[in-house]
Amino acid sequence: MSHIIHNKQKLLNRVRRIRGQIEAIERALLEESSCINVLQQITSCRGAMTGLLAVVLEDHIRTHLIDVEPHEGEQGDAKEQLIDIIHSYFK
Repeated sequence: MSHIIHNKQKLLNRVRRIRGQIEAIERALLEESSCINVLQQITSCRGAMTGLLAVVLEDHIRTHLIDVEPHEGEQGDAKEQLIDIIHSYFK
């Protein structure tokens, strides 16, 4: 996990923003806010968590996966292809 240390502050900032979003959901529930308000806050929080996962996962792939030579007919290396697939999944 040494690669996480390089982005530690950025990752912690993301986590702190997510914590703030979760606290906003809790406040909305305590204040009996409208359903649509709570749903919007939940989806925002989910998006932030997905973004955090994508950043950590991409860094993990770039750091720990071995480069594999492309097979005949394939374009790019396996690592970049996997990253592209993951990015499309999280959109």
